[in-house]
Amino acid sequence: MADLFRSLYTFALIAGDRVKAVKDEERGASAVEYALLVGLIAAAVGAAVTVFRPMLIGLFQNINVNGQ
Repeated sequence: MADLFRSLYTFALIAGDRVKAVKDEERGASAVEYALLVGLIAAAVGAAVTVFRPMLIGLFQNINVNGQ
């Protein structure tokens, strides 16, 4: 599970660096570039949730609500 979060964190850092590089290179990045970046992030999150679904279900079923 830690590997999943480490991978997503690394992906977020790389995506952030990419956005910063585009901003530094070109003053006006187009909305298409941002839409592609958001779509890629959404696809990565969706794939991660699909792959790790059984572990996520187990994780959230074990949460103790109101100390019961």
